[in-house]
Amino acid sequence: MKYILVTGGVISGVGKGVISSSFGAILKCCGIEVTMIKIDPYINLDAGTFSPYEHGEVYVLDDGGEVDLDLGNYERFLNITLHKDNNITTGKIYSSVIEKERRGDYLGKTVQVVPHITDAIQEWVEKEAQKPVSDNGKIPDVCIIELGGIIGDIESMAFVEAFRQFQFRVKRENFCVAHVSLVPQPKTTGESKTKPTQSSVRELRGLGLSPDIIVCRSERPIEISVKEKISNFCHVATQQIISVPDLPSVYEVPVFIENHGMADFLNDRLNLGIAPLPPRKRYMTKWIELGERIRHLKYEVVVAIVGKYTRLEDSYTSITKALHHAGNKLGYRVNIKFIEASNLEKTMLQDDPASYHNAWRELCLCDCVVVPGGFGKRGVEGKVEAVRWCRQNDKPFLGICLGFQAAVIEFSRNQLGLEDAHSTEVSEDTKNPVVIDMPEHNTGEMGGTMRLGKRTTVFKKSAANSKIKRLYGNKEKIEERHRHRYEVNPAYIERLEKAGLVFVGIDESQERMEILELENHPYFVAVQFHPEYLSRPMRPSPPFMGLILAARGDKHSDYSDSEEEVEVALKKLQIEHDTDNSSAYSSSSLP
Repeated sequence: MKYILVTGGVISGVGKGVISSSFGAILKCCGIEVTMIKIDPYINLDAGTFSPYEHGEVYVLDDGGEVDLDLGNYERFLNITLHKDNNITTGKIYSSVIEKERRGDYLGKTVQVVPHITDAIQEWVEKEAQKPVSDNGKIPDVCIIELGGIIGDIESMAFVEAFRQFQFRVKRENFCVAHVSLVPQPKTTGESKTKPTQSSVRELRGLGLSPDIIVCRSERPIEISVKEKISNFCHVATQQIISVPDLPSVYEVPVFIENHGMADFLNDRLNLGIAPLPPRKRYMTKWIELGERIRHLKYEVVVAIVGKYTRLEDSYTSITKALHHAGNKLGYRVNIKFIEASNLEKTMLQDDPASYHNAWRELCLCDCVVVPGGFGKRGVEGKVEAVRWCRQNDKPFLGICLGFQAAVIEFSRNQLGLEDAHSTEVSEDTKNPVVIDMPEHNTGEMGGTMRLGKRTTVFKKSAANSKIKRLYGNKEKIEERHRHRYEVNPAYIERLEKAGLVFVGIDESQERMEILELENHPYFVAVQFHPEYLSRPMRPSPPFMGLILAARGDKHSDYSDSEEEVEVALKKLQIEHDTDNSSAYSSSSLP
């Protein structure tokens, strides 16, 4: 087993996740099996109870693991399926060590950070590195480990010490360190500043780890003279210092890094046994083509995301990626507008008229709308208002999780005449609880108690003409990842369906509603699951494909796809939508 440790310096959020994923993508193109591990030094057991404002979205895995959003990057870049233990936290490590101590596994010894915590970290990494993550079931050849935060953080010291020991445990020829550091380029001077990188590398080396590669993140490419200066002060060869400037798309990063000879370097450094590489255009073809396609998108689709956590765009990372995947495949540049759900509520007209009118103007000018998930009371009425507007104005709409529930609430109020219809999450005393909690998933504890992970959804026999079923290739069953604690109340389903809100997908028990569609609407689809988690750059998620198809109305199609099932489904999908009639979506349709 070979290991690549990716560390960060100067600031967090410098792009370690994308760099790590790019290393993996390059190796996979060379026929190497790769797995990934993300280390988060916080004491939480997992990311499940985090506010999205802390670290961005909570990403959900097949096995129900609630993990850091970087694992989403790994899965999207490498097309692999990770496990919850691929995300290591300080909380998990300490919990496992304390559990062993309580069992008496340490035979009365004093349990300390060194060696017990550091040994536990190394053992965890070795164990996870052996687990298959690809569809072929092969054991990985290389494990890439991203250490969260920056070198020097007190929280990560135990992990740094563990890897200092680990390099001797697995031998130097099997262990490589890549350090990702910011190179500031102040506009006042225009020159690249190397001191921060020098300092972070000095600290890393002082802790016993010497980088083999330094990845310099900057706004613009750095000059060769800057690389030589960093090489001189950081004891790393100039050719192993890689400049990665800001690029139009993160999916251009693998090709950009490979242009620096990364595959050859890793092959020599870790003795990977890669056969002599063919010309770059042959083994990186799919990434080159994807990058070229993104650069030459001709048309634009404006998508409004009506959310509760819009102050931090990372709160919706997987949804934005899924929208871009679908847009790229269909030949559209996706322009995303974030709208704070609470600004659409009527109470805002009195409290903050400017925010209210700006929010509604943004909504009216978009081509389609996504109402994503969320928790708690705040902003729910705004989401319901957005759903109402989409339904009444034939605006293409995709609801996800809470967005699915908001669609049920809105339809119940305005089509069934149940004015107080609501979710018991928001209004426990409502006389018409159209959305209720699932008792087995509402134990009173917050962490890990939801309906989580990949689950099967079955299309009803009556769903033969369903748009969403066609988008899924007319499959009878699909599997998607879930994260929710509430469901549609079965007592109201018959009334909703008679009024035109059709539930086309249910769970295997045939008790829980999973997918709904509105009859006689261009595209009004909502799902209880989270389709964004399984979207990939080369294989976009079907619900998002349908949304972009409906938004563009087949007006500027340059779509082509060799995947027969999806291609047939998309060709059959008829969008009855006059794209030239935009009067219904002008600012005059403000409520």
